[in-house]
Parts: sequence; C-alpha cells; structure tokens
Amino acid sequence: MKKNLKFLVLLFLVAVTSCSFTTKTFDNPDKDKLLIDLITYVLDRGHYNPKDMDDTFSENVFNDFLESIDPLKRYFYKKDIEEFAKYKTKIDDQIKNKEITFFNLVYDRLQQRMEEAEQMSLKLLDTPFDYSKKEDISVDYEKLPYAESKKQMKDRWRKQLKYSTINDYDNEIEADAKKKEDEEGYKGKTKSELEAIARKDTKEFLIDFFDIMDDLERKDWFANYINAIVEEFDPHTFYFAPQDKERFDQNMSGKLEGIGARLQKKRDEVKIVELISGGPAWRGQDLEVGDVIVKVAQEGEKESTAIGGMRLDDAVKLIKGPKGTKVTLTVKKVDGSFEDIVIKRDVVELEETYAKSSLVKKDNRTFGFINLPKFYVDFKDYSDSRNAASDVKKEIIRLKNEGMEGLVIDLRNNGGGSLQTVVDMAGLFIKEGPIVQVKSTGKRKDVLSDTDESILWDGPLVILVNELSASASEILAAALQDYKRAIIIGSDQTFGKGTVQNVYDLNQFMRSSSFGDVGALKVTTQKFYRINGGSTQLEGVKSDVVVVDRYSFIDIGEKDQENPLPWDKIDPASYTAWDGFINYEETIKSSKARMANNNQLKLIEEQAKWIKKQSDEKQLSLNYDDYLIRKKVAKEQGKKYEALDKYVNSLSFSSLPYEKELIKKDSILGEKRSRWHKNLSKDVYVEEAINVLEDLQISNIKKKNKVAVLKD
Repeated sequence: MKKNLKFLVLLFLVAVTSCSFTTKTFDNPDKDKLLIDLITYVLDRGHYNPKDMDDTFSENVFNDFLESIDPLKRYFYKKDIEEFAKYKTKIDDQIKNKEITFFNLVYDRLQQRMEEAEQMSLKLLDTPFDYSKKEDISVDYEKLPYAESKKQMKDRWRKQLKYSTINDYDNEIEADAKKKEDEEGYKGKTKSELEAIARKDTKEFLIDFFDIMDDLERKDWFANYINAIVEEFDPHTFYFAPQDKERFDQNMSGKLEGIGARLQKKRDEVKIVELISGGPAWRGQDLEVGDVIVKVAQEGEKESTAIGGMRLDDAVKLIKGPKGTKVTLTVKKVDGSFEDIVIKRDVVELEETYAKSSLVKKDNRTFGFINLPKFYVDFKDYSDSRNAASDVKKEIIRLKNEGMEGLVIDLRNNGGGSLQTVVDMAGLFIKEGPIVQVKSTGKRKDVLSDTDESILWDGPLVILVNELSASASEILAAALQDYKRAIIIGSDQTFGKGTVQNVYDLNQFMRSSSFGDVGALKVTTQKFYRINGGSTQLEGVKSDVVVVDRYSFIDIGEKDQENPLPWDKIDPASYTAWDGFINYEETIKSSKARMANNNQLKLIEEQAKWIKKQSDEKQLSLNYDDYLIRKKVAKEQGKKYEALDKYVNSLSFSSLPYEKELIKKDSILGEKRSRWHKNLSKDVYVEEAINVLEDLQISNIKKKNKVAVLKD
C-alpha cells in the first residue's frame, strides 16, 4: 500500500498546489525512449548499489506500476492483467532496447477502463443505497483479486460508493433530527430524502475526482512508469520532470518566485484557497480567498489567456514568474463582480518551512525552544541566502540574549534536507570534531567535521525526535548523542534513512538541446555513518528516553519501505565525548522513571493501540445498524481520550521581541504563533524536555559568556 499512498498524494498535489508546481514529462515517444536511455545510464554509473535489470527486476516493476496506477483495483479486469502478463519478464529487455510497448498497452487500456468506470460509477449513484441490507466491503486492497466481469466490477464500485456515502447519510440524519428539535414547525425529511442528499454529495465529489483524473495526460502516467523503474533501486531514487525539479528546489529553499497564492481547481474554475503571508498577493490586499481567476495576461501583452477548463499546472505556469515581472489577473470576486488586478511578482518565503523559536517559562526559569521543520538550503546560493544552520544560529543568539538556561531542538516530523547544514549546525554545540562519515561504493570514507573551535551554546541541550525524523535529522541527533552532548527524547527509533542522494541534471548528458529540458534524477550515491561507525540505515537513532506516540504502532520507517539498502557499519572516527554534564546518565534515568509513570503517555499509548486495531480491520459492514454500533463504540472510546485534548502542561510560551514586532504588522503570523504556542502548552513531550533541561547540571562550564546582541 506504500505505492498506493504515494499515488493518492499525487492526486492531492494535482488538486491543491501553489503557484510553483506542475507535472511535466513528454508526449513524444522518441523523447520517452531518450529519457529511459538517460536514466539507465545515470543509474548504472551513479547509484550506490546498482541493480541488475533481470527478470526479477522486471516482475517487480510490472507489479509496482500496476499497483500504483490502480491501487484500489477499480479499473483493470483480471483479463487485462493476464494480457499485460506477457511483458512481466520482458520489461528489463524493453528498458535495454528503449522500447515502451508495455507502457503504451497499459496506458491505452487504462484510459478505456477509466472512462468506463466514470460512466458506471456515476450511473450507480442514480440508484438509492439499501442500508438495511447485510453486506460487507473488503478494504484490504492488496489482497483483493481483480474483477473477472463487468457485473463483479459494478458491484465493487457500488460497495465502494456506499461505503463512501454512509457517513454522510448518518450526518444528514443527525442534522435533520437536530433541526427538528431546534425549529418549531419543522417536520423533517424522510430517510429516503436524506439518503438522496448524501448520495448527491458523493456524486459531486466523484465528478471532481474524475475531473482531476481527466486532467492527467499521457506524460503524467509515463512519469509514474519511470518512477516504478527507478524506485526498484531504492526508495529514495526518484525522477523529477522539469517542473518537479523546480518544486524540489522550492521545498529545499523554502521560497518561490510568483504571486504567493495557493490555488485549487474545481469544476473548471481556478480558485484562490490561500494567500501566503508576506507574499505579493497578500501585501496587495486586492485578491481574496474564494476569488476565481478567469484570465491571465503577462506584462506587455494586450491579450489575456482564459484559464477556465485549463489544467491546473498549465494555469499555474501562466500565473507564476520571475521576481520583478508583472501579471494581470482577471478575477471573479466572491460577490460576483469582475476585476483586473495587477500584481508584481516577488520572492515568496514559505514561513512554515523555516526554523521558529519560543521562549519557555517554568516558574522563574527561562528556556529556549526551536522547531526545525527541515534542513533547508538554497543550493544555488548557499552562502548568502538563509539556510537551516544560519537561522538556528540566529535564534540561539536571540534566545541567549533573553536569558535562556537550556535549549530544546524539536526535530519531530523533520524529514531531512541538506547534509552541509547538519555539519554547520552540529558545530554550534561542540568545540570541534567529526560530525558524520560518508562512504561511496568502492571509495574511501570521507569524514565531515566541524573545524570551528567556538561553541555558540554550551548549556543543557535536548533533541526531540519521532519515527518521522529522518536523514539529516538523524545525523544531527546521532552526532550529539555520540558526543553525549544532548539527550535524545522520542520514539524507540527514528525513521532509519542512512543514505545520501545527489540530483543529476539529465540535460548535461545530452549532446544537443533539441528535445528541450528533460528533467533531473535524484540518485542514492552514498551512505552516511555515525561517528561511532554504526549506520542509521534501517535502525535509525535509538532515543535515550523512549516515549510512546501516535506513530509507535504504525509501520512507517525505512525498514517498511520497498527496496531499502541494508544496514552495515564501518570503523569509528576519532572523537572525544563531551565532558560538560556531571549527571548525564542520572538525568536519563530520572526521565525514564517520570515517563514510565506519566498518565498522559499511558493514555496516548492506549489510544495509539486502539487506532492501530481499527486500521487493521479490513472487512467492514455496509449495514446502517452495524454502522451505528461501530459509531457508538468509537464514541465511547473517544470519551476515554478526551483528557488528551484537555491536558495542559506547566509551561508558558511567548515569541521573541523581534517576532513580536513582526506580529504587529502581520496578524496572520500572530495567529500562527498563537496556535503553535497553544499546541506546545498541551505537549507532554515538550514538558519532559524542559524537565530534563532542569535536571542537567554543568561541570566544566560556568555561566554563559555574553555574545554580541543580534540586531533585528
């Protein structure tokens, strides 16, 4: 189901995106063949552990590609799969010979089956569902066989749509009953009328779904096929079509060039669903959430281009553009009026990407808290643009100026990023020494070290992690753990991604540019190792203080992915452990004891196990009485966990002075910080991190030295 999840995420990204993303590959079969040739060339020469393209490889690509494009088995029939099967062991040969017969066959059949499914499913929604009937649906899609007949496929769609509608049906019944209570004289609707309303809502959702699917072109499906091939090498090798590479760079740098609005396409309308705080559209105050963009005109052009019915990515391409250029949008306002709005494009910083900090007060003591969503960097301008290491450095200086006595760095859900920023960041906490070891196939290892003898923060330090802390997060946590510089609090182990990827511009391997931009390939080229010699691959970083969380019983780590590289180890680097904590082991022991007796954590564990149990149920009743029984049980269970939402720790949180000044001019930023601080005040893990900071004592370091005040 991992591939299924990826495809569902792809559909979401097609539906809701920012002015910086589109999916492109090729329509020309000759270009398709060229792309296959380029990718196999790079993989063979650049991958850390290149695979033999044999019959086994071919079978894996065959299965994964079909699973990725029809995850719920609602399109292809058994006879289709049997017809495709003649290529099951021949895809490797097709790749070597630059043939795409298998892809063409599957793609053409998919278009046919999707059209049939659209007509079939929409027609099914014209008939009422019988919720008194005793019948089940299997949601174990991996084990579900392909339908053998149209009758079987029709029944499969019927059950799926009934399953999708039953919750809306129940909501309509509840809402109608409440209205009957609240409004004198209201007689209420019949069960049949309420069922029809719920079914209509499902039909509208389905129409929107097929609109999204209809927007996908052959080039999009071909990109899916390419990635079914390259992901056989490992889970992190990935093909970027030209615009996907741009999106990757945006995610890594946390910024884009455009108008600063996120768009959604629905029923052939391109609607604004969010204005990015600080961006040109937000500053101009002319665009509003809910406005529909009808036409787009570039600077100097007299004619506008109508974007109604256009693919969302094509519309986005017209709206975005380089900093300093202007675009005119013809907009249908929420009140129905039309207006031409001129916006000067600019660099838009995605605030949610960047490090943010908070002062934490407990009794009369002051601590610092830094949340780092990712290890971001602008690869094109590392030295002059903001990056994770330089931003964290600034926040530490600001926190020190406010009297910080201990620091928490939150790496929960941080999926990684730039390797260099990890080395730079780790150096803020140690005098000097190795941070991470990196090894390529058949080559000597490289040791990346901090060579700056200065220490920015020499006080108590805690790192928060969870199962989704990956890659660069694991390097930082592992290094500071090996030095005994920080105490790691979190899941039993982190994600377990111990590999390094490089992004190759495929255009550099072409003799001419007649085919245009052919995109890029992210390839696993190295493995990294802790300074103690162990790999984080598969095993991750083991927390010093293990605490349960909502992910504890879900398979989401590297070891649960397809085709992960194996764990191994190398010789340790030469390093000296930190000698600043006189009670390091005692502090860990005390924290473990507190966590073992923490009622909030016990409740979190109970809820996590219950959620896992619910998700493991693969056979679900479509009978309404059975649904009500399940709902009642869930409601009763939910009452047990209400204490989780009511929990408030003993800490108070506030923005730093410089941020308070920004909030005066930006109410959206203020709302975001207020919401963040509220969440922190309910966070039992943050509370324990502060407890650990209190417990840590410093032996060889007295009061912190004064540092230059950072001028904001």
